Amino acid sequence: MVLKDMKPVKDLDLKENTSISDLIKQFSSVGGFTAKKLADAVDIVEEMIKDEKTTVFLSFPAAIVSTGVRGILKELVKRNLVDVIITTCGTLDHDLARIWKDYYHGSFSLDDSELHKLGINRIGNVLTPNECYGLIIEEKILPMLEDIYKDKKRLSTRELIWEVGKRLKGEKNSESSIVYWCYKNKIPIFVPGITDGAFGSQLWIFYQQHKDFTIDVLKDECELSDIVYSSEKTGAIIIGGGISKHHTIWWNQFKEGLDFAVYITTAVEWDGSLSGARPREAISWGKIKEKAKKVTVEGDATVILPLLAYALIDRM
Repeated sequence: MVLKDMKPVKDLDLKENTSISDLIKQFSSVGGFTAKKLADAVDIVEEMIKDEKTTVFLSFPAAIVSTGVRGILKELVKRNLVDVIITTCGTLDHDLARIWKDYYHGSFSLDDSELHKLGINRIGNVLTPNECYGLIIEEKILPMLEDIYKDKKRLSTRELIWEVGKRLKGEKNSESSIVYWCYKNKIPIFVPGITDGAFGSQLWIFYQQHKDFTIDVLKDECELSDIVYSSEKTGAIIIGGGISKHHTIWWNQFKEGLDFAVYITTAVEWDGSLSGARPREAISWGKIKEKAKKVTVEGDATVILPLLAYALIDRM
């Protein structure tokens, strides 16, 4: 490495009326730690979205949907900035429950035994009373399932979620919902772990009286296969880890890997977990191409994702 070819580190220039997009552009020059990675992430996401040949995947876990970041995820769908979503059952729980009920501010240090006595569930520093979570989901979802069952008795998770989204039309807060906009904009949303949450429990309860009601997860896999094999290129914004991350990169190995990959995670890689695994590990499996444009941004998605999304929307 020759000194004259090296890029100098520059200081951030604090000015009045600096936009988030301007700030992220400055991050490209500061040369320091996570700020530079975030700037790279915005560039990569912008490129994959603007490339008409690229199918953009978005994967995320449920926890962030219990926070205000739900609004960011909804906007990405509403603005058609992503083409496919892979997520967990809890996303359906939190997204649907919050159409009808509020979640509340709490603290990581609250007395959990006392919360249990009060019928209040804690997700980090977010509080979800029983009536705002399981009870409202049961009240609203079982009638929808009865209505869906009249016409369709065998559905993939994508088909089921769109059917629910269709039935949200007319609800007062429907346009705050990720599920609603996935249905309205015909963006497929897949939940490979469909039984792992309150929504999934309602499916099981409904099944007790309707034994011919079937969720066909293999039909989802056929649709994912069609999406992947028909895509000239693919890119992914992957938040956190777990089944949603793995399902995204797993399917993309069958087309020689993702062309673009942006990871946002707080997990470490030294325990061998998928959540902490960096893109270079996925390259060894063929899940990301060797020459893919890729970056891992280490940090809390409730901070990183809004910055990325605001900068991206400002640019576009």
